Amino acid sequence: MVEPVPQSAAEDEPDRPDEDGSAESSTSGRRGSHRRGKSSKKRSFWKELPILIVVALVLTILIQQFLAKVYMIPSGSMETTLHGCTDCTGDRILVDRVTYDFTDPTSGDVVVFKGPPLWNNEIAPQESSNIVVKGLRGFGSLIGFAPPDERDFVKRIIATGGQTVQCCDARGRVIVDGKALDEPYIHWKNPEVTTEASFPPVKVPQGYVWVMGDNRNDSCDSTCQGGGGINGVVPVDNIIGKARLIVLPPSRWGGVTDHNPQENARPAALGAPAWQQGLPAGVGIAAAWPALFLGRRMSSGLRKVAGRRR
Repeated sequence: MVEPVPQSAAEDEPDRPDEDGSAESSTSGRRGSHRRGKSSKKRSFWKELPILIVVALVLTILIQQFLAKVYMIPSGSMETTLHGCTDCTGDRILVDRVTYDFTDPTSGDVVVFKGPPLWNNEIAPQESSNIVVKGLRGFGSLIGFAPPDERDFVKRIIATGGQTVQCCDARGRVIVDGKALDEPYIHWKNPEVTTEASFPPVKVPQGYVWVMGDNRNDSCDSTCQGGGGINGVVPVDNIIGKARLIVLPPSRWGGVTDHNPQENARPAALGAPAWQQGLPAGVGIAAAWPALFLGRRMSSGLRKVAGRRR
């Protein structure tokens, strides 16, 4: 009876070199192929890296075009809610581009929008004749690391379609539908000037919004763009999205306030300011002295005439 040979025995048996040393050559061949496998893996990684970078950039661009986009604040019209200036690095904000596909813009929302045709740029255009510079700037704007298009603005919605907005009441507050707004976010660049620029009532058409900057001393918005009035309203279709977060610099991380100024609005004090309210009384007092003097003179004259007749 022949016992079967264990399979492991054949594996444990060392290679027996042939006369031409074929076993040794096969071993070295395996080692060589192993080294070539490692080198080919390294080469494949470097080949795949550019593809990964391109895919990441494409996804970034698609996300910013359809879901959320990063914008750089180029001016100080929204201080101190959003920081920006022409000679420094402004805040980078994340703008939600999906919200207004499902809801309507409301009072208090900070929005980025395309300026209507009658609106002028708030910042000087930064054009360059160099094609490479233009391309880099356009790409940087696309991913939020360069100033946006000069036709893009960021402001706060004050009134929506169908509402009537005007300025101001006796305490210098903006009025919407007869109520003075609660606006704790207002920033006065010049502490000596803390009153709004007055404007007559404007009824905002349906499908439009009335916007103003938080920095009321330094913001050309619906109150002055296009000459103000009805020319200053912004079509809802021009709104790109709602500002949600400050993402850069790290020291400014946080959400963007969307305090609704109409929520705690109070009946407007439509009377004149205190000094104007006191003016009629002052005029009355001033006029009383001559009237009293003339009255006494006339009374004295009448008494004299009556005495002579007697």
